Amino acid sequence: MLGTRPAAGSRLHIDGATIGYDKRVIARELSVSIPDRSFTVIVGPNACGKSTLLRGLSRLLKPSAGQVVLDGADISSFKTKDVARRIGLLPQTAIAPDGITVADLVARGRYPHQGFLRQWTQADEQAVAKAMNQTAVTDLSGRLVDELSGGQRQRVWVAMALAQQTDIMLLDEPTTFLDITHQIELLELFTDLHHVGHTLVAVLHELNHAARYGTHLIVMKEGHVIAEGIPEQIVTAELIEDVFGLRCLVVPDPVAGTPQVVPLGRERAARSEGKKV
Repeated sequence: MLGTRPAAGSRLHIDGATIGYDKRVIARELSVSIPDRSFTVIVGPNACGKSTLLRGLSRLLKPSAGQVVLDGADISSFKTKDVARRIGLLPQTAIAPDGITVADLVARGRYPHQGFLRQWTQADEQAVAKAMNQTAVTDLSGRLVDELSGGQRQRVWVAMALAQQTDIMLLDEPTTFLDITHQIELLELFTDLHHVGHTLVAVLHELNHAARYGTHLIVMKEGHVIAEGIPEQIVTAELIEDVFGLRCLVVPDPVAGTPQVVPLGRERAARSEGKKV
């Protein structure tokens, strides 16, 4: 299965795209539709094309065939600032300029809204303050970014993406470097944004987080979309074993009721097959 036809009315989708780096193709004839106002999560094993798909959706990678469509037009036809006013991006590896403070980095999220006739306004100030408050980095505003811990830096980058105030946000492994408490806080924040109408697309490694928080899952393997849909319909033990090579049980999450993946482990998997370990 290479993907699905774009859903009618979807603001962002990929049509029959071939995407890769230089001459190395990662995905061929890829068609993926991002449901409007969904919290879409892309999952799959390492090097399966998750981040490549996200980079294609953001216009960081141009397909060698096919196209990425944003609001009914090829995304390559938009000016950079026009895309940035519609799509916010948190890349997997973001590098801050030397000597920049947290407040100044978050303020860069307002750059797409600036212009020759529109300079910094009170609305920009409020957007930055709100984003920093949402990500709990207000107390760090005067600190240099390169002095922060990995988890603190990640929250600052998320704040910058939030300050951009776009309807669509693309998040490449946003919980990287965060401890479990901050992972959940950030995922809850994304859920809140989804509930007020934002469309979010995130690459996550933690399957149970994806199933609990995602409203739409895209499962990838070797550059192809293997399955997509709501977690309750597609997350099965058979799918997890096929995609990840992991023997497991899928049971209801005792809190959320969403699918929860419980690895069997080598010994228990062998016992379930009646083998000696």
